[in-house]
Amino acid sequence: MSNLLNHPDIFKKARSEIDELTGSDRLVNEHDIVNLSYVQNIVSETFRLYPALPLLVVRMSSNDCKVAGYDMPRGTMLLTNVWAMHRDPKLWKEPEWFKPERF
Repeated sequence: MSNLLNHPDIFKKARSEIDELTGSDRLVNEHDIVNLSYVQNIVSETFRLYPALPLLVVRMSSNDCKVAGYDMPRGTMLLTNVWAMHRDPKLWKEPEWFKPERF
């Protein structure tokens, strides 16, 4: 919600998409969601910036392996840092910016 308040242009675009689909006489229902592509982009971008689980479930290596050049012996506990991946400038252009258009 704060992303929309901080980006009124994005809010207006989402509101226009909703009004175009539903009009102003009814609420959005679950069947409408598939037709609200920009609103879906907003949700995806919000979860990219603020993942529900910043660290995924711990995994254990079943064999000796290398991860990013580091040796990981069999039985090593491994964490996936989703928060860092979603803000990595090698993977995302301007990763700190809220840009629903990227989806």
